[in-house]
Amino acid sequence: MAKSSVLMLFLVAAAAGLIFAGPSYGEYGDIVLNSKTESMNKAGVKPVVFPHWFHRIRFKCKVCHEDIFILKKGANDINMAAIMNGEFCGKCHNGLIAWEPLYCERCHSYEGK
Repeated sequence: MAKSSVLMLFLVAAAAGLIFAGPSYGEYGDIVLNSKTESMNKAGVKPVVFPHWFHRIRFKCKVCHEDIFILKKGANDINMAAIMNGEFCGKCHNGLIAWEPLYCERCHSYEGK
């Protein structure tokens, strides 16, 4: 098979993978936020998948830690009211720096394994 055919086959397979990507299961380096299961169940949303490495390759640690997020399990009371008021994720996800937190399934996408 010619090199161009192999390359084309690879590109088509990669594109199909992006187009037909399934639900998020959390990958290495991702953080699943599920400590508020009662309120999430009440709201009818799934746990949050935070793609830590997606953010980490774009920003240095100090951008988020310690000014926005405290580096201790359970120390950050992350909730939608705080996010909508510009705290936690809402510092950047405000419609100016990054997309607004108006589409629940963008973050609340964890399916579990």
